[in-house]
Amino acid sequence: MSRKAGIVVSVVLAGLLVWMSFPVAEAQTTVSREVTAQIAQARLATAKYAMDVERAKADGYMIITQMIPNMGYHFLNPKAAGFDVTKPPILVYVRRGNNWQLVAIEWVYPKRPAKAPIRGARYGSFGAACHYKDGTFILANAEARCAKTNAKTGAEFNFWHPPLVTLHMWIWYPNPSGTFAEFNPLLTPFNKD
Repeated sequence: MSRKAGIVVSVVLAGLLVWMSFPVAEAQTTVSREVTAQIAQARLATAKYAMDVERAKADGYMIITQMIPNMGYHFLNPKAAGFDVTKPPILVYVRRGNNWQLVAIEWVYPKRPAKAPIRGARYGSFGAACHYKDGTFILANAEARCAKTNAKTGAEFNFWHPPLVTLHMWIWYPNPSGTFAEFNPLLTPFNKD
């Protein structure tokens, strides 16, 4: 096994041990075998991004939010489409200084799916917004309300989206609120960074 592969395996195993040993909410303790297998697939597929935001960027993920309290920085790969547990369109990170850590993966939908793409899924929401290339965003109910640059940061306009339904999977950081919760109270220490 190469040194790099050994490091990835070590990160995956260490993260899994931390995740499994943390006291969890009732909703998380009832995760089915099917969902557990899907989480394992997602972790294996995203292990290369666990501590390497630059790798995520090189693979097409771009910042779309700054730190959202108790949630994280969001990076979108616009080429990822549909629900594939091994190819999430959004990676959610926290940061301490220059060190980034993947905490969750996410999917977004224009409306709540008629059938949950994964058993036990819980949904959140994100309002219509103008997104800028530095990850800042401004809530706006129409693209026509998006300025060409963000007045506060000077960042160039990137894209607008209507209100969205979100589906988080906290597979890289324990979440006492559950695997599919929208927010994670354990991220509070990262909110100021």
